[in-house]
Amino acid sequence: MLSLSAAPTTAAPAAKLSRVPSAALHQKTTSAAFFSQKVQLNSLRSSCSAIKSMADSQTISVPKNEQQSPASGKKQALISLSDRKDLAFLGTGLQQLGYTIVSTGGTASALEGAGVSVTKVEQLTHFPEMLDGRVKTLHPHIHGGILARRDQKHHMEALSEHGIGSFDVVVVNLYPFYDKVTSTGGIEFEDGIENIDIGGPAMIRAAAKNHKDVLIVVDNEDYLGLLEFLKGDRDDQQFRRKLAWKAFQHCASYDSAVSEWLWKQTMGDKFPPSFTVPLELKSSLRYGENPHQNAAFYVDKSISEVNAGGIATAIQHHGKEMSYNNYLDADAAWNCVSEFQNPTCVIVKHTNPCGVASRGDILEAYRLAVKGDPVSAFGGIVAFNIEVDEVSCVYRFQVRR
Repeated sequence: MLSLSAAPTTAAPAAKLSRVPSAALHQKTTSAAFFSQKVQLNSLRSSCSAIKSMADSQTISVPKNEQQSPASGKKQALISLSDRKDLAFLGTGLQQLGYTIVSTGGTASALEGAGVSVTKVEQLTHFPEMLDGRVKTLHPHIHGGILARRDQKHHMEALSEHGIGSFDVVVVNLYPFYDKVTSTGGIEFEDGIENIDIGGPAMIRAAAKNHKDVLIVVDNEDYLGLLEFLKGDRDDQQFRRKLAWKAFQHCASYDSAVSEWLWKQTMGDKFPPSFTVPLELKSSLRYGENPHQNAAFYVDKSISEVNAGGIATAIQHHGKEMSYNNYLDADAAWNCVSEFQNPTCVIVKHTNPCGVASRGDILEAYRLAVKGDPVSAFGGIVAFNIEVDEVSCVYRFQVRR
């Protein structure tokens, strides 16, 4: 027996459809892939006066030859993070492996606070941050060092000509746009715009494109794997490609959130001509609709699905791992029972309601729902739209027997 609890939802108006599913079940077959539609879930040289024009709170020393030529053999890592979880671990590990760490603003300060030696981006670009931080890393000394192909002689000659050093590792994550726009009380439009990252995605995409030569990391869960990889001094293109894939996924989900939010800010609840749904794997299922098929359960991470409730965010209190068909039936039952305001019980078998009853007493509603089709109710999914206590659960079990 399975026991789930899911947050309630308000039924949508009859004239509207749910625009984005809260989750998707992906089932592989020999001929097709099936997605269920509704299962909840830079080199510029500046004069001394240009450098002096920076904020008085910060004095920057700009050595003439700080940036190393690519032939120097100096290993460099570029780090720029909004989420600085495990940053000290990463910075210390890279420093112990002999990497020179180049960083920006708050990330550089955090690294210095952890005792890690840092070269600030301004020391390479010979140019200060400007436009309230909008322009920091958008510079040939940064992107040239990321994008240069090591196996292309003219690329490396260009770096040497302009005194640009290459980067071997790039670690970047983005402004917390999603968290900001989905926070309680929302966010003002101008604040939302300022939380759209520009330099971050540019560095991520550049490093991911040149992943053959540059390792790109966007997730702190990969820090340990990165350090182990660098310690082994391996040339594993599969590892590099996996990190690059993850980087492009990271940017795609980010852009999807920005696009969705901007549409809602502009057009409200109107249906967009197209949209991208970011799905996150929640679990791999035992099998699909049939035992010979593979299946997986994905949760919808769209802004519109935040706090939407449903089976995708339900808590399983009891029973074995849910199957593909369990999720389909549970979703059907939850959607059906969510249509009612009064205490209601719905019993679903193979996605079809076989018993529905509303009563002031939820136990009576359950009894009547079972009575509607006692045979089909056996092995079916039972859903209630109000909290069910222990006594009610015991009663239900006795009636089923």
